[in-house]
Amino acid sequence: MKLLSLFLVLMVAGGCTTTRGASIAVTVPTAATAGPRTRAERTSYLETSHYADVVAFLNSLHGRSELAFGSIGTTNKGRAIPYVVASRPRVSTPAEARRLARPIVYVQGNIHAGEVDGKEALLALLRDLTSSPGPNVLDSVVLIAVPIYNADGNERFAAQEANRGSQNGPELVGEGANAQGLNLNRDYVKAEAPETRASLAMFNAWDPDVFVDLHTTDGSYHGYALTYAPPLNPAAPLGAFTRDFVMPTLRARMQQDHNFATFDYGNFVSDDTLSKGWATFDSRPRFGTNYYGLRGRIAILSEAFSHDPFQRRVASTYAFTREILSVIAMNAKTIRGLTAAASRQPEDWNKTGEGPGSVAIRSEMATAPDSVAVVAEELERTGDSTRTQPGVPRGERRTGRFNAVKMPVFDRFRPTLFTPPPVAYAVAPSDTQVVRLLRQHGVVVDSLPEARAARVETFIVDSAVASPRPFQGHHEMRLVGRWVSERRELRAGSRIVYTSQPLGLIAIYLLEPESDDGLVTWNFFDDALRAGTAYPVLRVMTDPKPVIPPALP
Repeated sequence: MKLLSLFLVLMVAGGCTTTRGASIAVTVPTAATAGPRTRAERTSYLETSHYADVVAFLNSLHGRSELAFGSIGTTNKGRAIPYVVASRPRVSTPAEARRLARPIVYVQGNIHAGEVDGKEALLALLRDLTSSPGPNVLDSVVLIAVPIYNADGNERFAAQEANRGSQNGPELVGEGANAQGLNLNRDYVKAEAPETRASLAMFNAWDPDVFVDLHTTDGSYHGYALTYAPPLNPAAPLGAFTRDFVMPTLRARMQQDHNFATFDYGNFVSDDTLSKGWATFDSRPRFGTNYYGLRGRIAILSEAFSHDPFQRRVASTYAFTREILSVIAMNAKTIRGLTAAASRQPEDWNKTGEGPGSVAIRSEMATAPDSVAVVAEELERTGDSTRTQPGVPRGERRTGRFNAVKMPVFDRFRPTLFTPPPVAYAVAPSDTQVVRLLRQHGVVVDSLPEARAARVETFIVDSAVASPRPFQGHHEMRLVGRWVSERRELRAGSRIVYTSQPLGLIAIYLLEPESDDGLVTWNFFDDALRAGTAYPVLRVMTDPKPVIPPALP
């Protein structure tokens, strides 16, 4: 609520408006667009770009004064993951971007390589924003575009029916996982993939104000060209602002200016009984937009409608992405104020750990305040097992008949477990794997130069329950236990993680033993987790200073 109140203050002080000026009007790419054409455009949207096509297209943009080029890192198969920074004036480093004092918007496509719309839309957008000298959003924001994030998965081309069965073209697409078989949109906490670690390095270096993840749906038949979601984790400082202010503005623009109906991302709970409701996805930070929300920034999920033709999906993704840039550009001062306040938020927490400001570390799905009408398309059975339309289940066909059905909409989550932020966490000097991961996330880890006494809380494990089914190569762990308060001496060399740092929320989520998506979940402490034993990370309730920043062995 503090940040929402600040938003209203900044709107008044900064002259915030959501009325779009002519200088940043949105257009959708056409075959007549000047400059290089994407593989999708050249083939009339029968094909999507290979990695070599993306690299060649970006190479053709070299020399444009607004653009700087680089690689965020290298995939498991050795492919460089290209990024482009677009801005007027041109910037090529985080320091140059910060000196402009503009919102930085990080947009990625192709995290699931079979979902190809974001890749094509981002390439076209980079071309179009730099094809005309006239004013546009690049005068007000810094855009970082990563069009082919899952480069290895992109090259594993196969028939759409095999890699993306419910999608309406193109005929050949890549697969969702990376070369390790990992779903990159489930890897943001454990960071096992080189692509994820490269992303975290970019987040830490550039600290974007806005993160946009471009996807394609793979579920229900509904009446929307695109669906979207803010960060769904209740602990995300700007989640409510994104849901209640940014998304309605985008939804209105998409309908008014492009005739694209949009709605909150989800699927029907039951395709046979629509009245059961419409439900969104998971709130845990393993998903990119939820994770980035916990970093105290705006995050937006974009999901083009998989059952639309390929060209229309690219057009809706293109329009949505450019409208996001427009909204952020026109509200630049407000956005910058909110993200700065979110970075300072941990400083407001009571340093004794006994005051207000508890952080939600578990949640459950909740409904929106009222049921609303959701548009659904009727399917009808054909009476045989043939496939009548691309991406449509065998034995069924689309009718083009749409009905608005009133139903509960499960589009948000409510907290079920809170923790009061401690002053810090203490990690044993030997836990170098834990410290290394914390630092990859951008969390500052200090070290005690000498033994210090402090009041601490120790979590005693009553039970440790591992999921019997593997997920992403892990048996997810959940702890039940109790906290014991005591005064004890912290060993010299203990690693200290203060919660009052800008990424304090990330530290809390990773280190709390009962977090629904922390290091316990991903088996970092399994050897120490038995009934009756102490969880090896302590809550430190009084300040154990002084500390020194150590070199990690």
